[in-house]
Amino acid sequence: MLIERPPLPYRMFFPEAIWRINKKEKVVYLTFDDGPIPEVTPWVLDLLDKHGIKATFFCVGENILRNPELFEEIKRRGHSVGNHTMSHMQSSMVTTRTYLRNVKEAQELIGTTLFRPPHGIMRWGTAKLLKDHFNIIMYDLVTRDYNKKLTGEQVFHNVKKYARKGSIIVFHDSLKAEANMKYALPKAIEWLKENGYGFAPIIEP
Repeated sequence: MLIERPPLPYRMFFPEAIWRINKKEKVVYLTFDDGPIPEVTPWVLDLLDKHGIKATFFCVGENILRNPELFEEIKRRGHSVGNHTMSHMQSSMVTTRTYLRNVKEAQELIGTTLFRPPHGIMRWGTAKLLKDHFNIIMYDLVTRDYNKKLTGEQVFHNVKKYARKGSIIVFHDSLKAEANMKYALPKAIEWLKENGYGFAPIIEP
């Protein structure tokens, strides 16, 4: 549970961040990290279209450079986009200056006020600097679809166990997560719909 649903003390360490939205309505916010890539993202887009769902894609700048048409397709289909750094950079591994430069480089391609740090990790001081320019979007539920030690059924179980009103749910449109995500996402959408949940993208203020 420490991973799937971040504990309150960790959330309190980053008061600048948004962890959950609209707690009174039975709505969840599907988000997809690490794309866009042609092997996975089109499949996600088609599935979301099938169900009439709009979501939020936190994109890596380098993947946008490789797949600019796919990035435009995400937006054309009505989804919102967020900054996930230029090179999927982890804040704890570099200086704050280097990290902010990486975020800024991605921002020149993405042009959004939504930001999510890779791995959900930031230095406290970095978060304070970023909040002046971005809405930092974290998460209420990490499906762990990227974990090769989990099965698709276990990823689906995480959604069933931890989804609640206002949950920001993280999947990944990446090769690492492909097998688990392609198994769990359709089942998760059906289960959420059957249990009365609606879906919404995260919108820039």
